[in-house]
Amino acid sequence: MSIATQDLYSLGLDDHDRLNKELGGGIPPGSIVLMEGDYGAGKSAMSQRFTYGLCEEGYSVTMLSTELTVGSFIDQMHSLSYDMVEHILDERCLFLHAEVGDTNTLTGGEDDEDRKELLKRLMNAEVMWSTDVIIVDTFDAILRNDPKFEALVRQNEERQAALEIIGFFRDLISRGKVIVLTVDPSTLDEEAIGPFRSIADVFIELEMIEVGNDVRRQIAVKRFAGMGEQVGDTIGYSVRSGTGIVIESRSVA
Repeated sequence: MSIATQDLYSLGLDDHDRLNKELGGGIPPGSIVLMEGDYGAGKSAMSQRFTYGLCEEGYSVTMLSTELTVGSFIDQMHSLSYDMVEHILDERCLFLHAEVGDTNTLTGGEDDEDRKELLKRLMNAEVMWSTDVIIVDTFDAILRNDPKFEALVRQNEERQAALEIIGFFRDLISRGKVIVLTVDPSTLDEEAIGPFRSIADVFIELEMIEVGNDVRRQIAVKRFAGMGEQVGDTIGYSVRSGTGIVIESRSVA
């Protein structure tokens, strides 16, 4: 059964690109969106496009980045013609930078006693989850740098660790919120990522396809529960400086 378009979280920018139309008019409330792609596939650009379009439509968005600080986020968005300054000043967009280290500690931690479980810390950050849409880019970096999750992985208990996080997410989406997670699947074990794939209401893969000497990008829609209008299986796109996301065609052949 399809949901009326007005009940969807519209990704907006209909005059700028066709992304919202290609994705059926928006994201259904109460959804977990999993966006997978290898390094360089465009996960950050796509999550930035989601953030800007949703803010333009009047929704409140939390954008948590493991890579960008607020200054570099604003610069990056500006380079894609997504001007976020007003949305941040109006508190429509809450930008957060998650500082993660390469040794499973929070960057800047003094010693083991000062280490806090990153996932638990995020879950307890109530302001982060108070918005309509919460986007985490990249979620795999959060998982890989959380001491408790990493310990469970060592004990081959990845699935149990994932299920605890999923329980937290389910409570949030029961209130009509949308959670968008970007993941580089090459960085996580199948046992760790499998549960998130299983429960995702919207599951899309960002792919890079070699066509001759060209590399083209496409969105492969694996699952889209509660879609508004018809959603294409594959949607060709590019990321252009000064323009942002541009939909090229429905498919890359």
